[in-house]
Amino acid sequence: MNSEPGTTQDAQLRVDCTADADGRITFHLPPLGEADSRSARSAQLLLRLRPKKGQPEDTLHVLDVEAVDGGDGGGRRAILESRPSLAEGRWDVYLLPEPGAPRQRLRPGLRDLRALVDGHTRDWPSPVAVRVPYTTKDGYLAVRAWLRTAHAEVEGIEVTDRSMTVRGRLHGATLSAGAVVRLRARGPKGAVRTREPQVESAGRRFSFTVDHEELAADAIGTRVWDISVQAGPAEGSPPIRVGRLLDDVADRKEIYVYPSATVGGAAVRPYYTVDNDLSVEVTAAG
Repeated sequence: MNSEPGTTQDAQLRVDCTADADGRITFHLPPLGEADSRSARSAQLLLRLRPKKGQPEDTLHVLDVEAVDGGDGGGRRAILESRPSLAEGRWDVYLLPEPGAPRQRLRPGLRDLRALVDGHTRDWPSPVAVRVPYTTKDGYLAVRAWLRTAHAEVEGIEVTDRSMTVRGRLHGATLSAGAVVRLRARGPKGAVRTREPQVESAGRRFSFTVDHEELAADAIGTRVWDISVQAGPAEGSPPIRVGRLLDDVADRKEIYVYPSATVGGAAVRPYYTVDNDLSVEVTAAG
């Protein structure tokens, strides 16, 4: 069912895309036939920030489509440059065939994301801007974007029967004396647990260990702990969410699944949220 006014969703046009390490994405459109070559000169790609449920769309980004490989009879492309940064969220991709025509949803073709795979090995400046093209659940092309002043990238998680140890690397900031890891229970009056991270000399890489028993204490029903880092003393130092964003995976919640540990009748397991941030879920027995 088409719920977006002025949108054609039954189009089967497939678009290849190539992502560069610096954030640039090139969309490769197939050639047009001679009858369509005139409209190709005014075609555009539209990226729409998907609004929250019940809210109107209000953020759009338009790209010009240009002919390559010998003019209108060859291929076409549109380039999303690395700047300006896209706002954090999910951006749906449409074709605007010509002025006044309904926009068309696009199917993904080949997605070359090789340049993104080792993104976690590089140093990212502030603001940390990440883009990953992906396929939506209903089979259309979209771009997942994150935009954060700083980011704490998970580099490894070790789960035992008694504890969880996380290794990470800070991007866009440096850990200083007084840095803390905070685990905050969701809710208006959520409890807070703190840990002093082990920090390497450069102030970027860090690690911390959390005992399962402490998180499971007094657990009733299901409780979720969100994990963040404060790079310096608590006063004036904003929390930096811990997660995993710097590779080619747009949605890792159902892909990276960690084992749970049972402590005092409660199950404790780390997991990635829908935003690829790291949290811990505690589920009490019964």
